[in-house]
Amino acid sequence: MIKFPDNHFALKSSRCVIDGAIVPAQIEVENGIIKDVHAYDADLDCDIDNVGNLVVMPGLVDSHVHINEPGRTEWEGFNTATQAAAAGGITTLVDMPLNCIPVTIDKSSFQEKLDSVDDKLWVDCGFWGGVVPDSIDDLDELLTAGVLGCKSFLIDSGIEEFQPMKAEDLRQAMPILAKHNAPYLIHAELDCGAPPAQITKEYKSFLDSRPKSWENNAIDMMIDLNREVKAQGLECPVHIVHLSSSEAIASIESARSEGISLTIETCPHYLTLAAESIPDGKTLFKCCPPIREEDNRQRLWGGLKDGVIDFIVSDHSPCTPELKHIDIGDIEKAWGGISALQFGLPLIWTEAKIQGFDLIDITRWMSEKTAEFIGMDHIKGHIKAGYYADFVVFDDSDGYVITNEMIKHKHNITPYAGRRVDGNVISTYLRGEKIYHNDEFGESPTGQPLLKGRV
Repeated sequence: MIKFPDNHFALKSSRCVIDGAIVPAQIEVENGIIKDVHAYDADLDCDIDNVGNLVVMPGLVDSHVHINEPGRTEWEGFNTATQAAAAGGITTLVDMPLNCIPVTIDKSSFQEKLDSVDDKLWVDCGFWGGVVPDSIDDLDELLTAGVLGCKSFLIDSGIEEFQPMKAEDLRQAMPILAKHNAPYLIHAELDCGAPPAQITKEYKSFLDSRPKSWENNAIDMMIDLNREVKAQGLECPVHIVHLSSSEAIASIESARSEGISLTIETCPHYLTLAAESIPDGKTLFKCCPPIREEDNRQRLWGGLKDGVIDFIVSDHSPCTPELKHIDIGDIEKAWGGISALQFGLPLIWTEAKIQGFDLIDITRWMSEKTAEFIGMDHIKGHIKAGYYADFVVFDDSDGYVITNEMIKHKHNITPYAGRRVDGNVISTYLRGEKIYHNDEFGESPTGQPLLKGRV
């Protein structure tokens, strides 16, 4: 059961992101819930937290985070990951079913995950389950246990216990997901059988080893399988995680035009980095699918503008520094994953301004749409009466240089070190409690698990 604080106050700003507009307002909070949204000059009988001209946005919702607990807490853990989230204005995140031990592929492993979060959550946290060929028979029970949906890989995940699904496996799993109306998250890369490129210290060699065709073909396969499911009278809400190939946009548009259920996410690293600028031997930039060329990056922004790409999430995928092979620059051996959980908002804001977008767009991509995707848009992602009092107070005119020393996730490494960003998270509120303010955290974690059908 979600716990709510005993509080009554109003958060006041001349710039609040409410109902698709930036307006002056006072947001009255009582017992952790937004009681009402008042005029800026209304006379209220409660304490006022006046943040002046700082922007008040709904707390961010990040639906793609690898926390790795239990089992690989030397990589990350709930305490450090959720602190980093709070520092980044994220009030809700969803944990991935790998790279923890055990992987979250059945009810018992999910219970182990739930048992590991006590007194460690600084923000609210939901959970994705996983589907591998050997766990299809456990899928129905796992979905009933409270996971928000499930994820599969179509290619080697890098984790032996999380085997990829083939078309015949997917045909068995998709009707079960459809029955529960639960999102089916797909890591969409297919090894198409071409001779593997030799990976050297040159970033281009790694990029060439995972071409766009791997993503394009995987997405086309999922569209075809979804047609099969639809022909059976079922709707399986397929979701493509971390889209990096802009070439797939046309297929996605076409599939949607014929009524195929398909949602798409991308990530800050695909929107803010380009292959041409990645130095050779810099393993911190390795992720799968890879960061692609500048032209591709610009086309991804076009996909956001046109609504083909639905939202932006971090895909925070940390590991130990040793597994990144930083000193020797071995891209082939390095673990693939970007660590930047707390910096997503300023990274995207910095680039979004250049692309002609505003904070209303960012709220849609990083709060509203993600809350809708995880089935929590009745309590999260908006500043409305009856919703959780989750806010981020953002100084959009400030800026700073990202340093390793300011990192809150477990290991202080990120490919963004040395990069200047615009915007700074000043405060984060979770159900009306200030859990982060000016680089300091609250007294104790107050985040809660979010289970499907229980909130």
